[in-house]
Amino acid sequence: MPKKKIKKKAKKIKKKIAGKKLATQNVYKSNLVKANDEKTKIKKILKQPTEKREYNIKDYVVYPKHGVGKIISIDKAKIGDIDITFYKVLIEKEKLTLSIPINQQSHLRHVSSINQVNKAINILKTKPKIKRTMWSRRAQEYEQKINSGKLYLLAEVVKDLNKKNDVIAEQSYSERQLFDKAYERLKSEFEVVLGDKAKIKMDKALKRVEISPEIATP
Repeated sequence: MPKKKIKKKAKKIKKKIAGKKLATQNVYKSNLVKANDEKTKIKKILKQPTEKREYNIKDYVVYPKHGVGKIISIDKAKIGDIDITFYKVLIEKEKLTLSIPINQQSHLRHVSSINQVNKAINILKTKPKIKRTMWSRRAQEYEQKINSGKLYLLAEVVKDLNKKNDVIAEQSYSERQLFDKAYERLKSEFEVVLGDKAKIKMDKALKRVEISPEIATP
């Protein structure tokens, strides 16, 4: 066999061997990366993901489904292998204490500023918007607005369901329940900002009139 052909065959064999080595190295590297990724994931599972802490003890906050609460402590606990830091929030109106992990603090918000409260009062002064849809659908929308935790949406519910007095006959039972829930939720936030004047300002904006028991009873 000529020398040239021998050299060509030798080169081809070397290339094949080199290719196989490279493929083996790549497989090894990818397996190593996967193993490292798995280790990283395991480490992350054992540690609670965190957000930047925004609240301190004695801060008033709003939790959408329950309304205004006060942070009474920031505690730590271990659930399985996971270390958790959480806020303890006292919802005084409901005599309820919530434990909210700090990585879920996006569910919380600060109590509104005086400017936001004044804007909400202006919403209470506007005319109610009553849709002609079925009450069950409207009730569902009102419930969603109440549980959104958003001040202006809450003010809209109070304004739309307000009957300007406390005569029960003027509202259905379910309307009354939703109004009371929204009214108390809004009032509790106003009280943190406005103090004792909260109810007076709300009722004035809503043009509510207190009815004596003699007039209210049929």
